[in-house]
Amino acid sequence: MTALTLSTAAASGLRADAIVIGVAKGTRSKSGDLVVAPGAEAVDKAYDGRLAAVLETLGASGAEGEVTKLPAPAGFKAPLVIAVGLGAEPEKDETYDAEALRRAAGVAARTLTGSKKAAFALPLTDAADAGAVAEGVLLGAYSFDVYKQNGKDGAKAKNGKAPLAEAVLLGGKPRDAAFKGALARATAVGEELNRARDLINTPPNDLTPQSFAAIAQTAAKEHGIKVQVLDEKALTKGGYGGILGVGGGSAAAPRLVKLSYTSSKAKKHLAFVGKGITYDSGGISLKPAGHNETMKCDMSGAAAVFAAVVAAARLGLEVNVTGWLALAENMPSGSAVRPGDVLRMYSGKTVEVLNTDAEGRLVLGDALWAASEEKPDAIIDVATLTGAMMLALGSRTFGVMANDDAFRAAVHEAAEEVGEPAWPMPLPEHLRKGMDSQVADIANMGERMGGGLVAGLFLREFVGEGIPWAHLDIAGPAFNEGGAFGYTPKGGTGTAVRTLVRVAELAAAGDLG
Repeated sequence: MTALTLSTAAASGLRADAIVIGVAKGTRSKSGDLVVAPGAEAVDKAYDGRLAAVLETLGASGAEGEVTKLPAPAGFKAPLVIAVGLGAEPEKDETYDAEALRRAAGVAARTLTGSKKAAFALPLTDAADAGAVAEGVLLGAYSFDVYKQNGKDGAKAKNGKAPLAEAVLLGGKPRDAAFKGALARATAVGEELNRARDLINTPPNDLTPQSFAAIAQTAAKEHGIKVQVLDEKALTKGGYGGILGVGGGSAAAPRLVKLSYTSSKAKKHLAFVGKGITYDSGGISLKPAGHNETMKCDMSGAAAVFAAVVAAARLGLEVNVTGWLALAENMPSGSAVRPGDVLRMYSGKTVEVLNTDAEGRLVLGDALWAASEEKPDAIIDVATLTGAMMLALGSRTFGVMANDDAFRAAVHEAAEEVGEPAWPMPLPEHLRKGMDSQVADIANMGERMGGGLVAGLFLREFVGEGIPWAHLDIAGPAFNEGGAFGYTPKGGTGTAVRTLVRVAELAAAGDLG
């Protein structure tokens, strides 16, 4: 993990491999020329005020994510300047928003793979800006190389280069409580989000329901979190028919993990529920060729919940947070659930299984009812649930559904605040009828059109009466199959971790609506 420090030192005198500065597309003049962002004054002065002109000559435009390298000016101890595009320059009297800083820092951190130390001279107006830059550095420097030769210690990245070892945030105040707090928060959230990425990227032959549960137990012990693991015997005794049905076809038995973080000063209790299908073949309703290769990511929701609970504990938030990880492997075999089977869920409700590839809603149904029994103030579930949501919102935005409009708005606003693109989605009542079953209380499939909304309506059936609930369908952004961008790597992204942490912070402050 990249080490983070704050410094008031001058950029010219800092020994480092590179100095990172920000540039932007000018908006305050008619020319629209490239502008150098605050924080880079020392570099610009050393170039006799011509830094923007030099960068334009090299092709820089200030576009978001653009990287331009040039030699550091004479007298600087760092040999290289890296100019990162921040997008459009803010309007007069406004500052660069946190997400622009976060993305720029992430791009720079990825660019600096193989470097030992870099100084980040990005615009820091306050402690929140420092936190955004720090978070971007940690997330952008991430790499998953455990399975590569000589990479067991996690230190090797592509081409045998290690991630950036140290980042110094210039303009940060190392003795200021607010700045130190922002750095501590960024570290806790960044490290736990990267832990979620590690889990998502781990191949399914190593990450089974049992091994995931063991990892959760170890982390819980380290951070003072109470943990309970229900194995197949306990699940059978408790009547968790959804989890058992989905996991019945695999040699790796299912688990339900409960993580409880409590604060003596808490006035609110949140429950987070995560879909944890460690591998999804589709079961008897086998996925077609070309759709199996990334199905190790089908536990991204559980990874996000796990990481968020640990982050809440590390931050000492004054709110009680219970995480439920519904873990199973969905495989075809002689013991697998079949289309046409009827499962009795933990709530007592029966479900006719029409498609075994609609398994996430089955394990979540059991976990949602278990969470509801504790009567929390609110429940949020997170799941890579439907391809329909990807068709609706693409690969970078997740859908937010809820049984309460105000709560849905609060969760959506929290997501946008931390830089996780989300969009509020409805739960149209007319779609519920499509899940009527002749032999059971409900079927696990309904109308094909609006399938993501149908899945949300199914989950709503297993939420206790009177409890505000939101459903995050992260099927699109949970796993990035394209190239890295901003602070987002290829592979597991850790989507929803920051949203859940922010919701917990708002609940602790009494600001969740």
